[in-house]
Amino acid sequence: MSDKKIYLEESEIPTHWYNVVADMPNPPYPVLAPDGSPITPDALGAIFPEALIMQEVSRERWVEIPDEVREIYKLWRPSPLIRATRLEAALGTPAKIYYKYEGVSPAGSHKPNTAVPQAYYNREAGIRRLTTETGAGQWGSSLALVGQMFGIEVKVYMVKVSYDQKPFRRSMMQTWGATVIASPSDQTEAGRKILAEDANSPGSLGIAISEAVEEAASRSDTNYALGSVLNHVLLHQTVIGLEAKQQFAKVGDYPDMIFAPCGGGSNFGGVAFPFLADKANGKEVRLVAVEPASCPTLTRGHFAYDFGDAIGMTPLMMMYTLGHEFVPPGIHAGGLRYHGDSPLVSQLYNEGLIEAITVPQLATFDAGIQFARSEGIIPAPESNHAIRAVIDEALRCKESGEPKTLFFNLSGHGHFDMGSYDAYLAGKLEDFDYPAEAIAAALHHLPKV
Repeated sequence: MSDKKIYLEESEIPTHWYNVVADMPNPPYPVLAPDGSPITPDALGAIFPEALIMQEVSRERWVEIPDEVREIYKLWRPSPLIRATRLEAALGTPAKIYYKYEGVSPAGSHKPNTAVPQAYYNREAGIRRLTTETGAGQWGSSLALVGQMFGIEVKVYMVKVSYDQKPFRRSMMQTWGATVIASPSDQTEAGRKILAEDANSPGSLGIAISEAVEEAASRSDTNYALGSVLNHVLLHQTVIGLEAKQQFAKVGDYPDMIFAPCGGGSNFGGVAFPFLADKANGKEVRLVAVEPASCPTLTRGHFAYDFGDAIGMTPLMMMYTLGHEFVPPGIHAGGLRYHGDSPLVSQLYNEGLIEAITVPQLATFDAGIQFARSEGIIPAPESNHAIRAVIDEALRCKESGEPKTLFFNLSGHGHFDMGSYDAYLAGKLEDFDYPAEAIAAALHHLPKV
């Protein structure tokens, strides 16, 4: 039997992030202004520091990680690569299952990998205040954590359904000094507009983004930080996959298939993109994005230009989208409730270089509990999506006899999501399969470009 855990030394934390754009067969589609004209750096400069704008448009394969960022990474990085031997035994599969455990970070998820550099570059630009959105609260708590490290005030617009479902995520943010507002709120024009249309709106990531962007754009002392979707966010997250490649090399193994949850795309991009570089050089590896059946952006969305927010304040990005007016059901994987997807992930999917599947909510919690009872770690609801897909593939290997190596990103623990598990165990959760007519209606209002 192989080692259960594969570690790296702190000196082996990557010195550079990997930029997948350098190995894409076609250049990314341009980002457009809300009116459809080419975006200008000045427009982005209203809410982002120059260093992050340069990373957003970079085509260089490697981007250096600042020493101060690497030093903070040492609080939890390198994260372990773990062989799920007990799960393998429970399934009776010939497949080998590995997972990268990002729940070791102070915030309990992969999100600090980008929160640290975003706060660093904003501080270097003289910014002392940031606004952001959060769904399940993993991103908001991560930015709150690092805001303290860099002397930056943080204000978080938290999707209302998650604000109510996950009170201890909110407490984490407040413990680290952040101000947390349930979105939609009456504090912004965007929030007031949504509330006027639906006073009981559960909120969405798109709505929360609108509120955070509006506030940042209206104040000269404030910038906006995004937890997923944008190129520079996925760039920062590649530290996950880069470490994993070193760890697999240490045990002489390599994955046949890689799975990760996919909402905005940073989770999937972070673990899969460094392996896509190998795929570009002829290596056989399948990269599978796993999304909820209730928010099937890649699998049932439309590849088109759309706003990243609900109101239409952000630039237009070419991506798979369910329509910026789409408000998904209140599933407990709040981090996956987003109408769009990363433009980079979307383009790679459109060009057939990655795969995407959907899984229903009840099956994901069943998989999470099976994982917890074999491996001990209680996963976040988002991570359960990847676990469901891996278990299903491992069972297919059991039928076929194929000894595949399966790898997934366990992007966070579920210690602050136990209300979700309570609801599942009490039989109070249900599956949501978003109706085709509702998707068609939302897509009808895509911007004309």
